[in-house]
Amino acid sequence: MIRLLIVDDHPIVRDGLRGVFAAEPDLEVVAEASDGAEAVRRAGDADVVLMDLRMPGMGGVEAIARLREAFPDVRVLVLTTFDTDSDVLPAIEAGATGYLLKDAPREELLRAVRSAYRGESVLSPSVAGRLMGRVRRPSEGTLSKREREVLALIADGTTNREAARRLFVSEATIKTHLLHIYDKLGVRDRAAAVGEAYKRGLLS
Repeated sequence: MIRLLIVDDHPIVRDGLRGVFAAEPDLEVVAEASDGAEAVRRAGDADVVLMDLRMPGMGGVEAIARLREAFPDVRVLVLTTFDTDSDVLPAIEAGATGYLLKDAPREELLRAVRSAYRGESVLSPSVAGRLMGRVRRPSEGTLSKREREVLALIADGTTNREAARRLFVSEATIKTHLLHIYDKLGVRDRAAAVGEAYKRGLLS
């Protein structure tokens, strides 16, 4: 019997997951938690922890790290909505056995839980692709001089049109630079790019 702890701050998500596992004779939900701190307190009886990442109080990444210290034999399978580099990499580095998105089909989820229990790494296709892309791109995270200029303008609240005018390029060129910036920083929009750039010290 594989004993499960479900960690998510939304009761409806926990109820849904409990329903998925209820029909499986080899899986049993032994506890639930609504944040990372509660997860650490309740993980003692679990074999596999299904961990959301973004929760009030202690988040998933910190909880994963603490679980690795307190219960090194417990496997943690991240189950979340987010697959950006700033979510995936800290979770894997903290000790997660696998990383799955909440839109995963039921059978994929069940297979992932059983694989995680055996200590096998489990990654959703988009996460695997993101990690492979990071390995293949030696320039990951390093922005060109022009990309830094664009990012600085965006951080100041400049529109694409205004940035294009100031840098004497077309608006389409600014959009292309932004796509490259998003890709390198592992984000999906302007606000996240600015936030990640400040975090990495690319903007001051």
